[in-house]
Amino acid sequence: MRVIVFANGEIQNPKEILGFVDEMDILIAANGGARHCLSLALFPKLIIGDHDSLTEAEIQTLEQGGAELQQHPANKDETDLELALFKAKEFNPEEIIIFGALGARWDMSVANLLLLAHPGLKLTPIRIIDGFDELSVLQSDQVKEIFAQPGDTISLIPLCGDAKGISTHGLEYPLEKGTLRFGATRGVSNVISENQAWITLEEGLLLVVIIKDH
Repeated sequence: MRVIVFANGEIQNPKEILGFVDEMDILIAANGGARHCLSLALFPKLIIGDHDSLTEAEIQTLEQGGAELQQHPANKDETDLELALFKAKEFNPEEIIIFGALGARWDMSVANLLLLAHPGLKLTPIRIIDGFDELSVLQSDQVKEIFAQPGDTISLIPLCGDAKGISTHGLEYPLEKGTLRFGATRGVSNVISENQAWITLEEGLLLVVIIKDH
């Protein structure tokens, strides 16, 4: 079972989402992300946030479609997406997928990316999908299996300091217990070379970006 969260950023290729969403998925909208749902004729189970990005008419339409609104104050310590992700975690999903996390505002885009590294979400697999790009975070002592095709681009970008003990399989430029330095670009634009690829990490945080060229 997956939870799909719609944030209030930009969505590339919105019609492709319709082929991605399964009837068994639980849909959650973070505030204005509900507008993406409306544009795709999808009705989320929950809409979480202060609802300042929605009109009364939009709220009425969403409620008529069965959406439950969970109101939060505008003055709060968390973004609407952070609240939505922790609500999604309560469903104990196999995976959380986020659409609309990037674009529109740089500060929100960076903050949304770093939410993938939130300690409270460590045990829940989360992916951001942005067009043909997929973004996730690999944390210490984790193994990440890569679901992509040979020829696709993959970048490994350290967060919060150096990433150490990186081992890869199925990449054109392999690492064996290697280190990627924080702020350096050595891990950018690698290439997936095999159908089965994976990454392990002993220490640190890695942002994993897969660009599906096929």
